[in-house]
Amino acid sequence: MANSGIAQGINKGHVVQKREKPARYNRKSVQASKRQLMAREIAREVCGLAPYERRILDMIKTGGSSADKRIYKFAKKRLGTHKRALKKREDIKAVNTAQRVRAAGAN
Repeated sequence: MANSGIAQGINKGHVVQKREKPARYNRKSVQASKRQLMAREIAREVCGLAPYERRILDMIKTGGSSADKRIYKFAKKRLGTHKRALKKREDIKAVNTAQRVRAAGAN
């Protein structure tokens, strides 16, 4: 909405030329490098899971009919957003399958 030059009304204010704002840098659009991914992998290996992640893993193991929904609700409460909760649920499921594969390989 452009300013009308009139002191009252919905478009009140002095008439000026709108400045074009430069595009803001978005960190999320940049793909993680090999080095970053390796660092994250080592950190996960050394540190293990956070307590809330262990609880999600336990929910996956115990299962049940509405396990996915309960895991989602728990993760969303801890992480704050829908997308983060879904991503975390899939990550922990991947950890669970990796553990099961490792256990099956050991036998």
